[in-house]
Amino acid sequence: MAPAGKIDSLQRPHRCKVRAIMGVADIRREYSQGSLQRTDLDANPVAQFQKWFAQAAGGSSGGRWRKIGIALFKLWHAVLGHAPADPTAMMLATVDPAGRPSARTVLLKGVDERGFVFYTNYDSRKGRELADNPHAALTFYWADSERQVCVGGTVGKLSREESEAYFKSRPRGSRLAAWASNQYDVAADRAALETKWNEAAARFPGDDVPLPPNWGGLVLKPEWIEFWQGRPSRLHDRFRYTRQSDGSWKLDRIAP
Repeated sequence: MAPAGKIDSLQRPHRCKVRAIMGVADIRREYSQGSLQRTDLDANPVAQFQKWFAQAAGGSSGGRWRKIGIALFKLWHAVLGHAPADPTAMMLATVDPAGRPSARTVLLKGVDERGFVFYTNYDSRKGRELADNPHAALTFYWADSERQVCVGGTVGKLSREESEAYFKSRPRGSRLAAWASNQYDVAADRAALETKWNEAAARFPGDDVPLPPNWGGLVLKPEWIEFWQGRPSRLHDRFRYTRQSDGSWKLDRIAP
């Protein structure tokens, strides 16, 4: 028993101190790289996305002042030692059978009239959720051009042949990782993952690493696509394409 007047550390009530992150609410950015008008937009949102994506990936960026602004933005980040953002990175949101959402970043591997293509382990959380509910959403954010693209639609699997063609293009180490990783399962530790990778490397010693049966491509067929261009004073330009029953697209300006 502890002496009178003293409380054992295990009995002492613990007070959890929550430290506020100072200044977060004061972080602001003024958007001034450009504007977006209806006349700037292609009648086909996929073609419009391909145009913006090419610019985000380093292609032609439009007007002279936009090019200068983006060049200065990239130069500043280079001086600070910041790596450029990956333009293929997109946030994928799915929901579980109870309607609870989850989101993660995946990489765009293609876009055409079918939709937006990416690859994954079909037994992963996103793979299982999409198998139960194919409705999903994507978000791209390209900070240097102050642009965002949001996409909503339904997801389906690519053919086995198309998945195999892409899988063969991956580096050998990445192909082995697809066999070694039971994505989203609990892993005992890093060593356990490396052991599975080494086992896969021993199983497939050459460059011919086959496509795992539970791995492949998915394509999100868009039902709507929204293009957002940052503007000063938060009065951003925002346009939404909505697919119509006849396959055409309806274009509306929407409030920011």
